[in-house]
Amino acid sequence: MKTGDTIADRYRLEGILGSGGMSHVYRAHDNVLERDVALKVLHDRFSDDPSYVERFRREARAIARLSHPNIVTVIDRGQVEDCEFIVFELVRGANLKQLLDQRKYLPVREALAIVHQAARGLAFAHEHGIVHRDVKPQNVLVDDEGAAKVTDFGIARSIGRDSGLTQTGAILGTADYLSPEQATGQPVSEASDQYSLGVLLYELLAGEVPYRGESVVAVASRHVNDPVPSVLDRRPDVPLRVNELVARAMAKGPEDRFPSMEAFIAALEAAMAEAEELRGPDGDGATEILPAVASAPARQRAREREPTPRRRRGRGVPWPLLAMLLVALAGGAAIWAIADGRIDPAGGNGNAAPAESVGLTAVRDHDPFGGDGEHPEAVARATDGDPATYWPTETYTSFDKEGVGIVVDAGSRAELGGLTVVTDEPGWTAVVQAGARAGGPFERVSREQAVESETTFELDTGGEAYRFYVVWITGLEGRAIINEVRAAD
Repeated sequence: MKTGDTIADRYRLEGILGSGGMSHVYRAHDNVLERDVALKVLHDRFSDDPSYVERFRREARAIARLSHPNIVTVIDRGQVEDCEFIVFELVRGANLKQLLDQRKYLPVREALAIVHQAARGLAFAHEHGIVHRDVKPQNVLVDDEGAAKVTDFGIARSIGRDSGLTQTGAILGTADYLSPEQATGQPVSEASDQYSLGVLLYELLAGEVPYRGESVVAVASRHVNDPVPSVLDRRPDVPLRVNELVARAMAKGPEDRFPSMEAFIAALEAAMAEAEELRGPDGDGATEILPAVASAPARQRAREREPTPRRRRGRGVPWPLLAMLLVALAGGAAIWAIADGRIDPAGGNGNAAPAESVGLTAVRDHDPFGGDGEHPEAVARATDGDPATYWPTETYTSFDKEGVGIVVDAGSRAELGGLTVVTDEPGWTAVVQAGARAGGPFERVSREQAVESETTFELDTGGEAYRFYVVWITGLEGRAIINEVRAAD
């Protein structure tokens, strides 16, 4: 098979996109629908092996069940003589392996955004009973618009319906990204994909995989036995929250990882919000500057952001040192005020934006008292301007938490006089909280009240302006939904 050949009297091969152990992938043109596609062809040497043919066909069946923007779409599958092929949508861009070869590592926010999208695709697959089992950079494609799509479900298995998934003793996957349970031939679950995705995030940030060895067996052994390395050892600029979520996703025991891919997604979203807050004054982002490669002005700005170290008190304090200490204390007060939301680090005279000019954006769910998150995938619907869409909480038979909520971003500090909540399912109670960061801490700025179809909470911020506000649900039966949240006078 070569460029110029036509498969099934329909697909004209125009060039090779890549090769793997089982197949070649070609760029092809669909002469019937007049569009470009990707055509995956099983290697000739496997065409007579029923196990490889079945694995190849299984991939087509698995992805055909999954229609999601972060999963590559299957268009067709067929066989011509001894040639097995699958037709996919053509993703114009590169896989993550190619991006890493070009760039070594990615900026923090970009790495988080790509992994977040891949996690959404995998979460959807998990919801439909499919575990990927081979998450790695080569199997995540990023198109020219920055959209990430998971591909190659060739060794995927169905949860609870395929005995191959729970069969011990068989090791499948790629050693650099192998979960400990895969490495030891133990049962595989959704948590195994989470581990591999944690390894992928580590590599995107650090520029190398966490474990290296002289053989596949040596690498697999390190996944089982070695502690999770800190991303900060390779990238000191990575936020602590990001390092912690990588460590949890890569926990050796599946029970110690995030309870679901949705919970991992929620943690990624919180880290993304924090990384956005850490952006530098020129928009370059402190999280995107490696100390070893940062420009001199960038390194100078980083030094200027470093806190002044405390000095031990001696027998006497010379007046020059006392003056420096006073300056440091003044700087510390300013830093405290920034952290508390009283000074806008972006500049300005501290005047808050008027409520009528504030457009709110829902950025994350808020579930600090446990659980798997409160539908983080639907958060954006609460401020999308469409009252027909909504963000829901989980459905509770008994609501025994202090509360759950949704965080909205005013874009900059704003002293809101009120917050209006619209819902199609009234009857629950809530208060409004406010804070300087998307992840909290938050303080209460309204009285508790029952939520009707449209309810406005009067806010008392004590004259303070805050960037983030939380609709904090304090009581419900079943579930609560929020169709829209908007600022009010």
